[in-house]
Amino acid sequence: MPRRDYDPSELGAAGVYPLLNSVVVPRPIAWVATRSAAGVDNLAPHSFFTISSAWPPVVQFTSVGEKDSLRNATATGEFVVAVCTEDLLDQVNRTGTDFPPDTSEFDAAGVARLPSTVVAVPGVAASPVNLECVLEGTRAFGEGPGGSTVVFGRVVWATVDEAALRDDRPAIDLLRPVARLGADEWSTIGEVTSHRRVPYAELAPE
Repeated sequence: MPRRDYDPSELGAAGVYPLLNSVVVPRPIAWVATRSAAGVDNLAPHSFFTISSAWPPVVQFTSVGEKDSLRNATATGEFVVAVCTEDLLDQVNRTGTDFPPDTSEFDAAGVARLPSTVVAVPGVAASPVNLECVLEGTRAFGEGPGGSTVVFGRVVWATVDEAALRDDRPAIDLLRPVARLGADEWSTIGEVTSHRRVPYAELAPE
């Protein structure tokens, strides 16, 4: 089967970005709420998002370029990550627009705020999960177009809608999160299957 090779040094930022976005899929979305030093509440989706540490609990999102989320989180030391669900997709997508820093995406996209318990930044009232975070640090990669900064946040409080819980833990079919793919593509969870992790003792030859 013919294969095509790619040299990142020749592609540059404009070529590598769509390549990686199309193969590292699906990507969960952090709907990141921050507050500027001037008091403006910002809300933006970030699809470079994952868990950094189980204990202490740390999550991370990446700002490609110097986005408001990055500036605000480093200025105030706080942010909230909300889960993006199917019924919120249109609002999530609207908050991804390049609004000016003095405009609150909460207000522009009609997103109701949820008062936080520990941090000053509000969460998203309609989201079933909000993770309140304090800044643990950042790690920058590159400069100019495509240059990115990973933002680490220690989860100091979490709030989960009881309707999304089963057996005292969030259930994927009740959360119904959406994910980002390549280009302008989004996805739902689709079919979910369960596979038990097999211990070595059952795999080792006798």
